[in-house]
Amino acid sequence: MPDFEQNFHEETTGMDQKFTGRVFQVEVHEVRLPDGRLAKREIVRHSGGACVVAIDDQEHVYLVRQFRKPYDMELLELPAGKLEPGEDPLACATRELTEETGMTAQSIEWLATVYPSPGYCSETLSIYLATGLAYGQSNLDDGEFLSVHPYPLAEALDMVDRGEIRDAKTVVGLLRAQRVLMQRKET
Repeated sequence: MPDFEQNFHEETTGMDQKFTGRVFQVEVHEVRLPDGRLAKREIVRHSGGACVVAIDDQEHVYLVRQFRKPYDMELLELPAGKLEPGEDPLACATRELTEETGMTAQSIEWLATVYPSPGYCSETLSIYLATGLAYGQSNLDDGEFLSVHPYPLAEALDMVDRGEIRDAKTVVGLLRAQRVLMQRKET
């Protein structure tokens, strides 16, 4: 029988900061493993972000299409952004909804908090559901290029199933939003 109570903590014995950029930092940590050996861990430090599943009264979800250089392709994603220093994730989600889509919401509620790449990155993403939408003018950041596209929620979920939507925060957000909305219909 495996020992499920085993402690897997890794003690940091040294750290070297390798890079500081506009969006993240890179550190190399020397750690002591649970068995006493030493190992290296490369860590990307990121301030985190927030995203929003904006759903209108007809259950259309609003996704943004933008080019993502690491993949050299356009992706469909939830409106999202990086947290400013000291910024609350709810404030970030609210700001990004308006900046990227021009929308405001009567209600914004927390759906989930996820760690997108815990093997090497400290980024934490908070995901919110926005309802009671009002439409206005977007105000994109300098150098930000995207377009907004409404999809029936069921179609967006089918796109997840077919592998057409691959962005992790968007997959989690759509699935959580569907579950919350289904639970509301049942009560």
